[in-house]
Amino acid sequence: MRIGIVCYPTFGGSGVLATELGKALADKGHSVHFITYQQPVRLNVFSANIYYHEVRVPAYPLFDYSPYEVALASTMVDVILNHDLDLLHVHYAIPHASAAYMAKQIAQKRGRNIPVITTLHGTDITLVGRNKMYEPVVTFSINESDAITAVSENLREETFKWFKITKEIEVIYNFVDMSRFDKKPIDAFRKVIAPNGEKIIIHASNFRSVKRVEDVITTFAGIHPKVPSKLLMVGDGPERSAMETMVKDLNLHDDVRFLGKQEQIEEIYAIADLFLLPSNYESFGLAALEAMAAKVPVISTNAGGLPEVNIEGKTGYLTNVGDTNAMTQKAIELLSNEALLQEFKQHAFEQASHFDIHNIVPVYEKLYARFCRMDCEEKLNA
Repeated sequence: MRIGIVCYPTFGGSGVLATELGKALADKGHSVHFITYQQPVRLNVFSANIYYHEVRVPAYPLFDYSPYEVALASTMVDVILNHDLDLLHVHYAIPHASAAYMAKQIAQKRGRNIPVITTLHGTDITLVGRNKMYEPVVTFSINESDAITAVSENLREETFKWFKITKEIEVIYNFVDMSRFDKKPIDAFRKVIAPNGEKIIIHASNFRSVKRVEDVITTFAGIHPKVPSKLLMVGDGPERSAMETMVKDLNLHDDVRFLGKQEQIEEIYAIADLFLLPSNYESFGLAALEAMAAKVPVISTNAGGLPEVNIEGKTGYLTNVGDTNAMTQKAIELLSNEALLQEFKQHAFEQASHFDIHNIVPVYEKLYARFCRMDCEEKLNA
């Protein structure tokens, strides 16, 4: 199949999922065309089956805001016609679904019918999409998609709750490449971080307010006096500066490291003992899944789709949003009991394996085949 993938190219979950999906499809022989404004951060390998098409937005003094959606739709049309795409798979509704609708209409006028599959990822539904300025367009473009998928049952329910969706939404879970996270810890690396054998706790996110990063620091401040430990903060975003100040004010600067964005995060997970995710909402919790794939138990909130990933009392613990006392106590309980910690690490790995990329990608292929042209379906079944 010749598949167009439209996504954000950043470290966010939707961009990561879309890029990893495209790479996996390319490995299976499909031609994958990424369409976005810069090369995706996870698109760090060469493959003869992967193509990248940059969306360029010309500067023009008339516009206070560059019309990215128009440039995106035009680029989609160009790729559809010049590379004979079989379908478009757009990730994150805003503005990709509406741009895809526009591109589909233009392509039809030029004699090409192109199916559009829209995957909903989270804040495109639960936050941005609900804004009254965007809701009518979001609702319309989702309903005009040939197929709609969501990354969790919770997100599916939220979409039906807040939008008048007239089509079925299929749940296809996020996935993880288990082989990528099958790393032996580098002892020298761990000794640099925890020279006296301290436990290593990790948090990874885009440091937005929805992640409640301050709760990570507060929880660690409660753990630290009871369990000798270090905290690694992976990522970047608007809350980082305030969190660095908070760490200094709590006199924890010797035990907390801000590592910034990390493409090779699997090397960091390999030395970690516990992952903290106190988010106000997660449609799925991809960062938690990646930690679990590296045998790192998770203490998270019970918000959104997290209970579909993190199993209470088995792969970690679930707490109410904002309950840092409960998060602290559960962390101390787990980190203080080595036998229990090892048991949770194994359970985390086993749970993550259900979401292995080799289990999920064929589900997408079957979905594509339902809307693909006859010759493409024959190739899939060959």
